[in-house]
Amino acid sequence: MSGARSPDRSEVEAVDPDVDLHVPAQRREWTAHRWVLPVIALGGMAGACARYALELWLPAGDGGMPWATFLTNISGCFLIGVLMVHVVEAGGAHPLVRPFLGVGLLGGYTTFSTYAVQTTTLLVDRQAYLAFTYLFGTLLAAMVAVVLGVYVARGVLLLRRRLSRHRRGSR
Repeated sequence: MSGARSPDRSEVEAVDPDVDLHVPAQRREWTAHRWVLPVIALGGMAGACARYALELWLPAGDGGMPWATFLTNISGCFLIGVLMVHVVEAGGAHPLVRPFLGVGLLGGYTTFSTYAVQTTTLLVDRQAYLAFTYLFGTLLAAMVAVVLGVYVARGVLLLRRRLSRHRRGSR
């Protein structure tokens, strides 16, 4: 080799600058979280399959309202509200629940990119009223769905806690 040298470890850019696998204490970072990506992938596959099934059940006709995508995104937003209460407020959830359900399942299930394409298609098809109704209706309904999911989950959580206290008090 003509003067070629291998780069010094300090010259090599780390893939993840927060974790240096050359440092033994930081190697545990990988072993502690090795199941996160496979769990996200499994959840994503399940979510995408559920979305596809809904698209088959409610196909959008030419120039019609894309109900399947609308219902997918709204129900996914409701479920993310429920999930966040379960994970954050109720506590005690397994560390892989949020990656599996939140990032994987609901990430694969909801499809805001398709929503954007369908809105654009409606505009190109000169259905401006339907396009803007779909555009703003989805945003409004999605936000309401998240809030509703949070309130429903908190109500269920409160009810469970009251029933638990009542059962303990009656013994």
